Amino acid sequence: MSSNLKEKTAGALFWSTLNNGTMQVLNLLFGICLSRLLDVADYGMVGMLTIFSVIATSLQESGFFIALGNKKEITHRDYNAVFWFNIGMSAFLYLSLFLASPFIADFYGNEDLVPLARYTFIGFFIGSFGIVHSAYLYRNLMTRQRAIATLTALLISGCVGVGMAYWGFSYWGIATQSILYIAITTILYTYFSKWRPTWEFSFQPIREMIGTSSKLLITNLCNHLNQHLLSVFLGRFYDAYQVGLFNQANKWNTMGHSTLTGIIQGVAIPTFREVEPTDTERLRRVLRKMVRFTVFISFPAMGSLALVAPELIHITITDKWIESAYLLRYLAIGGAVFPLIQLYTHFIISRGRTEVYMWATLAQAMVQIACVYFLSSQGTFTMLCAYIGINVVWGGVWQYFIWKEVGWSVWLLLRQVFPFGLSALVSIGISYFVGSLIEEVYTRFFVQCAVVGAFYFAILWVCQVEECREILHFVKRKRSKK
Repeated sequence: MSSNLKEKTAGALFWSTLNNGTMQVLNLLFGICLSRLLDVADYGMVGMLTIFSVIATSLQESGFFIALGNKKEITHRDYNAVFWFNIGMSAFLYLSLFLASPFIADFYGNEDLVPLARYTFIGFFIGSFGIVHSAYLYRNLMTRQRAIATLTALLISGCVGVGMAYWGFSYWGIATQSILYIAITTILYTYFSKWRPTWEFSFQPIREMIGTSSKLLITNLCNHLNQHLLSVFLGRFYDAYQVGLFNQANKWNTMGHSTLTGIIQGVAIPTFREVEPTDTERLRRVLRKMVRFTVFISFPAMGSLALVAPELIHITITDKWIESAYLLRYLAIGGAVFPLIQLYTHFIISRGRTEVYMWATLAQAMVQIACVYFLSSQGTFTMLCAYIGINVVWGGVWQYFIWKEVGWSVWLLLRQVFPFGLSALVSIGISYFVGSLIEEVYTRFFVQCAVVGAFYFAILWVCQVEECREILHFVKRKRSKK
C-alpha cells in the first residue's frame, strides 16, 4: 500500500477499533444490568419484532448507503436525492407496519405485541434522517466523528433503558433504549457531517444508483433474514422464553465478533476503493493484510468466548440465563469465521460485483430457511447447529468468488490463517486444561481468559508474526506523537 493510503487506513482502523471496543464494553455493562432486571420472556418479546424493524430499515435505506460510499464521484445532488428518498420511504413503511401490527401479533399468538410493535417501529423512521449523513462520514473515513456520535448515544440511551427496567417498565425499557440511541446518533451524525439537504429534488441520481442499490437491498434483506431467522421460527413454533434464550446467546456472540466486523465495515470498502481495480497485485496485498488482521483477533477472541461461556453467563447475568450459555458456545465457534466472511463480502462489493453478492446471499437465505423449517420440530439445538453449519460452509462460496476476482486461492488463505488458527487452538487447549483444575467459578473465568491471551501472543511473538510487531510499533508511534 502507498504511504498515504497506509497512514489513512491505519488511522481509520485505530478509531474504528477504539470505537467498537468501547461500544462492546458499554453494551456489555448495560446488557448485564438489563438482563439482571428483566425476565427471559421480556427479551423474547422485543426479539420477535426485531426482524420487522431491520427489514424496514433495509427497505428505507434501499442499499443507497453502500452505493454512496462506493461511488467514485459524488455530488450534492446524489446525497440530496437519497436523503429525501429515505424519508419518504420510511414514512410509508412506518404507516404500513403500524396498520399491520395486529397481524404480526396474530402470527406469534401474542396480543401484547400490538402496542409494542407500533412504538418500536418509530425508531427506523427517526433513523431515516441520518442515513445520508452517516454515509458522508463513512465515505470520508471520518471514524473519529462516528465514534463520538455512537458512544454518546449509547451512554445516554443505555442509562435510560436501565432506569426504565429498574422502575418496572420491563420490555418497554429495551424498546425506548433502541429508539433513543437511533435519535441521538442521527442528531450527531447530522452535526458532524458538512453536507446539508436542500429542498430541490431530482430522481436522476436515484436512477443512476438503482442498479447497484437494488442488488444491495435484496442482499441486505437476505442478510437480516439469515441473522434473525431463528428468532422468527422460535417465536412461531415455540414461545417468547425460547426466543429470549437464543437472543441472549446471540447478543453475546454478536458483541464478540461485531467489534471486528464494525472495524471492517468502517474501513474495508473505502480502502479497497482507493486501489486501482486493474492493480491486481496491490489488491492482493491489501486483502492479505486485512485477512491477517481479521483472523489475528477473531480466532482467539471467539474461541475464548466459546470456552468460558458458562462461567461468563453465571458471573454476569446469573444462572437464570444458564441455558443460553450452551447456545452461546456453539454460536461463538461459528462466529470466529464471521468477520472473515464479512471482509470477503465487502471486497466483492468494492469490486462492483453486487450481483454476485446478491445472488450468493439470496441462495444462502433460501437454504437456511428450508433447513431450519424442516428441522423446527427437532428442537432449538438441532435448528441452531444447522444454522451455524450453513453459515460456516457458505464461507467456501465467498472464497470461490474471491479467487475468481483476484486469484486469491484456498491455499493462499490457509497460509495466512494457519498460524493464527493453530496458535489459538493450542492456547485454548492449555487454558481448558488449566481451568479444569480450578473449581471456583470467578477464578476459573479470569485465569482461563488470561492464559489464552498470554499463550496466544507469546506463541506468535516467538514465531515472529508480523502483526505483533506492527501493533507494537503503531502504539509506540502514537505515544511519541503525544
